[in-house]
Amino acid sequence: MGTGSQAVLAVLGRGLVDPASAVVRVDDSGLTRGDGCFEGCRVLDGAIDKLDLHLARMARSAAALEIPFDEAAWRDLAALAVSAWKHPGEAAMKLLLTRGPTGFAAIGPLPPDYPRQRRDGLRVVTLDRGFASDAFASAPWLLGGVKSLSYAVNMAAQREAVRRGADDVIFVSTDGVVLEAPTGSVVWSVGRTLHTTPPGATGILAGTTQRRLFERATDTGWRTELTLGTVDDLRAADVVWLVGSVRGPVDVVAIDGTPRDRNPVVDGEIRRLAGF
Repeated sequence: MGTGSQAVLAVLGRGLVDPASAVVRVDDSGLTRGDGCFEGCRVLDGAIDKLDLHLARMARSAAALEIPFDEAAWRDLAALAVSAWKHPGEAAMKLLLTRGPTGFAAIGPLPPDYPRQRRDGLRVVTLDRGFASDAFASAPWLLGGVKSLSYAVNMAAQREAVRRGADDVIFVSTDGVVLEAPTGSVVWSVGRTLHTTPPGATGILAGTTQRRLFERATDTGWRTELTLGTVDDLRAADVVWLVGSVRGPVDVVAIDGTPRDRNPVVDGEIRRLAGF
């Protein structure tokens, strides 16, 4: 997030506060153990994109973590933060809740790499996530599908991508199934069919932008499928995207160093359907 005039911070129970002020105690388990959940949202011209979907997913995450979640209070907090954000165009909002309990809504500029990535596409590497594609089927304590604060592995994977000369990562299970990106869903097209990995046993996070994309795509003649795909399926696909709530759908232009042809017509259609 930005600072000064380029950031807004609203805290549960306190309202708007100086974005440079401290809001988390040193004994907050969200800080010390990553025990909490969050949502990343896109703000566009003073409106929060897909707020209902984000709050519903945050409620599910909080329930899985057994942390109380007052949806009405969070809706009011998000509205308060947006009311104080005076910049047109796009911005990034984070809603964050810990067991502490700490809750806040913060708004700042888009990450600086996003405009370039949208324009140039993403070079990705595939990395082993360290578990099988069905590891979460009977293990609720693994918190499959929960958008928890424990993102250290995701951030380490993105740093590894940069070390390898890439922009981002696609995680793959130990049995070779495509999972998700550190901060988004993986979607690929074959003809007029869109594919993505099913949540549930795979443990991946159900994407809100991917959901909206699939719903709108079916209304315009696309077929959609939940598919346990492989990296070879991605290499053979017509177009591959990483899809996130703030960055949007961005097409993949290289996988593990092998370039991919771009399809501006299909890519443009998918971005419009996703709301970008």
